[in-house]
Amino acid sequence: MLNIVLFGPPGAGKGTQSERLIDHYGLVHLSTGDVFRANIKGETELGKLAKQYMDQGKLVPDEVTINMLRAEVLKHESPKGFIFDGFPRTSAQAEALDHFLNELNTGIQIMVSLEVEEDELRERLKKRAEVSGRVDDADPEVIQKRIDVYHAETAPVKTFYQNQQKFVAINGVGTIDEITHRIYTAVDSRN
Repeated sequence: MLNIVLFGPPGAGKGTQSERLIDHYGLVHLSTGDVFRANIKGETELGKLAKQYMDQGKLVPDEVTINMLRAEVLKHESPKGFIFDGFPRTSAQAEALDHFLNELNTGIQIMVSLEVEEDELRERLKKRAEVSGRVDDADPEVIQKRIDVYHAETAPVKTFYQNQQKFVAINGVGTIDEITHRIYTAVDSRN
């Protein structure tokens, strides 16, 4: 089973590259944002619990997040693997994910981090706001806060996977095909 953690700041191209990885390797995409929304909309017990925290402006505890992901993973019979998008965000979450995947006799093979300079990110997000109408991509202050939060949250997780020799930084600048080729090369070297 091929399991990939896909990381990168807002505007790095995670969505685009994730779609290509899913198609190329036949993986299941697991986005914590999508999982939260589905559980809240479906009014599952975990969704109700997560909503209580979110309504108070608090972070959803790791245990609740892991249990939601566990339920999503277990929905798939004989998957080729998963792309974890936006998760783990903390070392504790990374450890919990490792523990859970070990129970399934698998693990994370690679953490792919798309590396893009902040000026480039701001330009990409500005263009994305114009094309897609995403309001959160139009405000420079919101963009900077999202980039800052990414850097603050990701550092410990990056170290976690570096210590396991699973972290790979990918230059996220170039054509979409060039970036995809870099990722395939990195993933294939671990597979």
